[in-house]
Amino acid sequence: MDQLGSILLTEDEALILDAVAESLKDAGFEVATATYGAEAIQMLEAEPDRYRVLVTDVQLGAGPNGWDVARRARELVSDMPVVYVTADSGGDWASQGVPNSVLIHKPFANAQLVTAVAGLLNDVDAHRMGNSP
Repeated sequence: MDQLGSILLTEDEALILDAVAESLKDAGFEVATATYGAEAIQMLEAEPDRYRVLVTDVQLGAGPNGWDVARRARELVSDMPVVYVTADSGGDWASQGVPNSVLIHKPFANAQLVTAVAGLLNDVDAHRMGNSP
């Protein structure tokens, strides 16, 4: 189902990845997943117009982290909504995060993530249609 748009979800913990992907699918989103930063960047570069939103963990193990993935996403699509999820890197959001993004602390309720994604999509759609200040 692609009514609401496709989300690229990047998370290195398999149980969290599966649970979050399922909740986003239940909310009507198509979800593509990556388990590490380099994979997410490769997916974004291959099909930048496929993804309407990036949801990324900040700490992704070796290689690019979530901050890096989001910066690359914004280089490819300047207004791509970004939701960061993190257990311990929230303090770096102001200096490392991309503008007009949202940070959610782990653990979080799935509804909290769905609400953040929907809100960012609404903001981008309104801006693109010229309905925002």
